[in-house]
Amino acid sequence: MYVNKKNIILCSLWVTLLVTHLPLLAQQPSGDSVFISYQVNLKKQELKLYWKDDKGQTFNSLQNLANWLGGKGQKLVFAMNAGMYKTDYAPLGLFIQEQKTVTPLNTKTGDGNFYLKPNGVFYTTTDSKAVICKTENFINSSKIKYATQSGPMLVIDGQIHPEFKQGSANLNIRNGVGILPNNEAVFAMSKTAVNLYDFASYFKALGCRNALYLDGFVSRTYLPEKNWVQTDGDFGVMVGVTTSLR
Repeated sequence: MYVNKKNIILCSLWVTLLVTHLPLLAQQPSGDSVFISYQVNLKKQELKLYWKDDKGQTFNSLQNLANWLGGKGQKLVFAMNAGMYKTDYAPLGLFIQEQKTVTPLNTKTGDGNFYLKPNGVFYTTTDSKAVICKTENFINSSKIKYATQSGPMLVIDGQIHPEFKQGSANLNIRNGVGILPNNEAVFAMSKTAVNLYDFASYFKALGCRNALYLDGFVSRTYLPEKNWVQTDGDFGVMVGVTTSLR
């Protein structure tokens, strides 16, 4: 029987490479092991932004929000912090609640992630659509039900923010929001410290053409259905999805 020595050599090289790299591949974390995420269909689910209770007191923590909602017959299904804030917990940028502009759009320049241009706005509309756009492209209207401004944009028209560096040593727990190809919103938080490039890459891999950074370090997520329950926190605006207890 004729044996092609060239093929044997190539096959041996392939086996060697496979055996060498299998342990490395096994060590690569999956998206689920690094990130916790939650998708929201606004046509079927109730998503709102929260900041203060009926008495004008800021919620600050996810537990306070859950308790307040429980008193109103609502069960908190999902929640996370939703934008940067000042020392008094007031939103650093635009905040719209129930079609009312509480704080205006912030177009200033400055230091920190919020001002890393382009930054952007996540908003929902009265006809149950979720949108993310660059701050410069935002146009307010009576159809906008909720909105929060933050920065920087993570993914812009399908591309990772040009200022992000692959392999950056700037690591933090981070959370953000993106719009999926089916127009649902996806909220995600890293379980471990990651850089902005890797965080943006996660949203891009999901198919998000636009995604917005919400915050880092202080980030918390409440998601009992995935056994991820963080009820602390010390922040401003929060996003939540609820169902009726009745």
